[in-house]
Amino acid sequence: MKTDNRVEKSGLFGRYGKLILYIVVVVMINLVGVNLFTRVDLTANKVYSLSPASKEAVATLSEPLTLKILFSANLPAPYNGVERYIHDLLQEYALAGNHYFNYQFFNPSGDDETAAKIQKMALSYGIKPVQIRAIEKDEVKFQKAYMGMVLIHGDLVESLPAITETEGLEYRLTTTIKRMNNKISRLLALPEKIKVDLFLSSSLQSVAPYMNLSKINELPDAVNSLVKRLNEQLYNQIEFNFFNPTEDPAAEKKAAAEKIMELQWKPFNNQHGVTIPGDHGYAGITVSFAGQQQDVDLISVVNVPIFGQQYQLTSPADLEVTLNTVIEDVIGINEQIGYLSGHGTLPLMAPRPMPGQPQADSASHFYGLLSQEYAPKMVTLDKMSSLLGIKTLIIARPTEKFSDYELYLLDQFIMRGNNLAIFYDPFKEQMPQQNMMMMGMGPSYIPIATGVEKLLSHYGVDIGPAYVMDQECFKQQLPQQQGGGERALYFAPLIKSENINKDFPFIKNIKGLVMVKAAPLTLDEKGIAAAKIKAAQLFSSSKRSWLMKNHIDLNPDLAHPPTDEKQFSRQTLACLLEGSFPSYFKGQPLPEKPEEKKAETDADKVKSEDLSGAKDKVLPALSKAGELSSSGDRLDQGKPGRLIVVGSADILRNNIVDEVGRTPNAQLLLNMVDYLNGRQDLAVLRTKTQSFNPLVDIDPESRSLIKGANLIGLPLLVILAGLIAWLRRSARRRKLRRMFS
Repeated sequence: MKTDNRVEKSGLFGRYGKLILYIVVVVMINLVGVNLFTRVDLTANKVYSLSPASKEAVATLSEPLTLKILFSANLPAPYNGVERYIHDLLQEYALAGNHYFNYQFFNPSGDDETAAKIQKMALSYGIKPVQIRAIEKDEVKFQKAYMGMVLIHGDLVESLPAITETEGLEYRLTTTIKRMNNKISRLLALPEKIKVDLFLSSSLQSVAPYMNLSKINELPDAVNSLVKRLNEQLYNQIEFNFFNPTEDPAAEKKAAAEKIMELQWKPFNNQHGVTIPGDHGYAGITVSFAGQQQDVDLISVVNVPIFGQQYQLTSPADLEVTLNTVIEDVIGINEQIGYLSGHGTLPLMAPRPMPGQPQADSASHFYGLLSQEYAPKMVTLDKMSSLLGIKTLIIARPTEKFSDYELYLLDQFIMRGNNLAIFYDPFKEQMPQQNMMMMGMGPSYIPIATGVEKLLSHYGVDIGPAYVMDQECFKQQLPQQQGGGERALYFAPLIKSENINKDFPFIKNIKGLVMVKAAPLTLDEKGIAAAKIKAAQLFSSSKRSWLMKNHIDLNPDLAHPPTDEKQFSRQTLACLLEGSFPSYFKGQPLPEKPEEKKAETDADKVKSEDLSGAKDKVLPALSKAGELSSSGDRLDQGKPGRLIVVGSADILRNNIVDEVGRTPNAQLLLNMVDYLNGRQDLAVLRTKTQSFNPLVDIDPESRSLIKGANLIGLPLLVILAGLIAWLRRSARRRKLRRMFS
């Protein structure tokens, strides 16, 4: 019996001893974890780890950068998760940054004196409370909360007034830090002052009360104060001038030459019967630096139904933002991106429509997103100098023919190691007349031959004169008046993740796209290999796609998939070529520049005749004698450059590109531009936390198998595990009986 008690006590001590040992180990692990903190990011895109571009941005700071986070405490879900994410993200920035990086959290909530001071500070930075929704005790309540951030770098101040979600926050922070850092470096190296000239005619004061512009007389002082405030942030690099064209004839001449907004009015009687004499006046701001100039409007004109034309003064807050952006553009903070105008290309900006009229076709959303990181510049192909300073040129939906000289300029642009992005449409959509539309007739599609096709074909890309139709396409929701349900739009293929080339990091994280009226592309593999150019397909349609050519009719009710399975095949919709391209004009004479058509005076005729006579006499003689030659004016083999060709121009339109830039299509376009400009790290960062992540499609048989496994397999596994546990316990009991029997 004594032996049994000793064994029992030993077993009891062993059980409690193990428990005490486990507790001590857990406590020690937690104590060690306080001082040796680390974490592992197991997400596919490393969402919770700082990107290399972000680490570089804070590691290379040359002046103090302070982040002030004004965030209300104890916010309901999901906003409390946003605050935790900001804490973790800034901690990662601090670990990667140098000693110039600092951040501090402030809580503006409450009614005490400290909260009032923080609220006043938030208001001075342009951060106002936002209204959020909270659910408490099964009741929906609304409350105001501060959720903003301020970045102070040197004398520069940038605000993020409303941070309501975590998606894209790292990208916004990193790009803001890089832009502020570049801005400081550029401002400190300016060779001259930035001129901000205000033109405001005093004659406008007589009609301002009748145009809803009663505060126009306060503009000079308001703009002067605004410029002084900007000057404090921009290292005193602004020179402000005020001109009154009414009193200064030279200023009036200058305002007219610089095309400042001019208002004219005829004599009229006011409500008191007093006659206001007719006159005119100027109102506007010009920002100029080193030959670059941009205009800023002070008065906006809008057409309001019933009331007609209305005039509004630009608010001080909007004027400050506009001036800051324009100053960045004229001093070259953002890199220039060329956008070809003319040739029927898709316009970047569309004029404001008249009341009741639809919005004109444009790519204004794309322009707005592009302007956040670059300085878009409209360029023409009239001479080579018009492309100077442009590293990347975008050509979107050309519909008019290019001359050989213009193709030569494009060719030489690529030969000089620059980059080109072409969004092509092989057909020009022509809408029917009004009476034909009433009869249900749709648009007609006319084949286009601009000349760019032969240039691309020489580089190794052929554009097919057809549209790619796909059974895996966008489904349109029909209204109840039309029977409801969905309608397949075969001309809008859905590009799934498996059809996107994951070898390129700038599109690796994009999980899906929508293409509209896309042309098929074909890569000339033999020619590309002979030219030693790297070429790759960026994305393609599904294996259930076919081509619509010859007769184009995109009416969803009339378009049907082919019955012949041989007509289905994948089609390349976008491709990338990199390397030293061979010139299309190699071995050919230099194309002649088309003569400009203009009215010619008698003196011009005499001068041209004299010049032509001199040319006939001198140039052939010099050429025969070998005394007239030139070199370096054209390249037959290019320097390393990049070419992206997309078979759709409709993906640039406003109905596809969202204004904020959150959709995969918008991010794809911006990533393409970043890649062409050597900013792939930012492109990867932009799509790092993309919310669009569709499930992988599986065939019906596999779907049924998985469903059956979940319904039957899991319960069977639980039963099997229980049976195994019961058998093990029974065996253990039998073993103990044998030991003590």
